[in-house]
Amino acid sequence: MMTGEVKRHFRDRTWAVRVPRKYQERRAELNRVTAEFTQQHGRAPTVQELGELLELDEEETLELIDAARAYSTLSLDVPFGPDDDGATLGDTLGGLDDALERVVDHAALRPALASLSPRDRRILLLRFAGDKTQAQIAEIVGLSQMHVSRRLAAILATLRRQLMGDN
Repeated sequence: MMTGEVKRHFRDRTWAVRVPRKYQERRAELNRVTAEFTQQHGRAPTVQELGELLELDEEETLELIDAARAYSTLSLDVPFGPDDDGATLGDTLGGLDDALERVVDHAALRPALASLSPRDRRILLLRFAGDKTQAQIAEIVGLSQMHVSRRLAAILATLRRQLMGDN
């Protein structure tokens, strides 16, 4: 009874992630079969070979292998890489994306831009996406610089009204 309780404790409480019980119970069998195969053949078994030995199909074998990896985890502070430069596994994780804050603005701006005339949209894009001066835009679209200036002011006012909900 004591041995059963100890085994149950380790089975249920020592996993880093919640894993289905059927995989928890088969992890030991996977380790045993892998060790025996490696000893006999001098190499690690393939997924197909493990599946045959465990009487599982390839997909179930892969799930069992993935689940078995969840038994022990690595700290994010563990050294990472071949160099001794102090890099850790946590350093490989992604950081904050500054563009993420602008996603909502871009989503709101899309319909407002679509409501503009093609010429107004082109003027706006040349100014802000193309980084052109008013004089360069005037030359491209065939207007005076003053007219481009007035159009930009009107376009921006229209966009501001639409985005603020003052249609």
